[in-house]
Amino acid sequence: METAANNHAVFEGERANNYDEFVQQWIPNYDYFMTILPKLLENTVEKTMLAVGCGTGNEILALKKADEAWSITGVDPSPEMIHVAQEKLALHENIEFFTGKVAQLKNHNQFGAATLILVLHFIQYPNEKLGLLTAIRKRLQPGAPFIIMGIFGNKEQLRGNLEVLRSLLPNYLTHREIDERLERIKQLYRTSEEELSKLLVRAGFKPPTRFFQASIYSAWITQKPT
Repeated sequence: METAANNHAVFEGERANNYDEFVQQWIPNYDYFMTILPKLLENTVEKTMLAVGCGTGNEILALKKADEAWSITGVDPSPEMIHVAQEKLALHENIEFFTGKVAQLKNHNQFGAATLILVLHFIQYPNEKLGLLTAIRKRLQPGAPFIIMGIFGNKEQLRGNLEVLRSLLPNYLTHREIDERLERIKQLYRTSEEELSKLLVRAGFKPPTRFFQASIYSAWITQKPT
């Protein structure tokens, strides 16, 4: 079941256990995105990262496979998603998990990098989006890179990109499954690229650069100013 707490999606039960299968089915080039993520962060001065909405830990695993020197804190509101991540990453060291929100983190570390993967479109109100981005910026060192990936685009862009996504989905998905999922996607709280840029600047980041797009999914990189 997927529930919402303060407009944050919380993946529980079957949704948590099947999350990795879901992203493979529904996000074209998801594996490619995970391979380029470490490359974008490999020149980070201090290899400490805050993974916000870390889910089952895929971005953490990608970074640790590329460079075990990373020390990573994963934050997610779902204890079940955290449990899956802990099992997946059991053989890797210097990983800490926290169940909750960034603002509730008990330590006050400033990190050398941060990620927000597949999260922002679950947050309904612009002020809450801004609050989350601001909380992340406060946790970063000056000059730290910040990567965001999710569902973005205005209504017209989404309509066209959903048709592209439909044509890229696995053949074994039924028409009913596809139609139901696409309808749910239409109800998400996405922003346009322009809105995202404004939110990031208001939160204290530099204007972002888009480096990835696959149908409805896009990703940007920005920095906390020095």
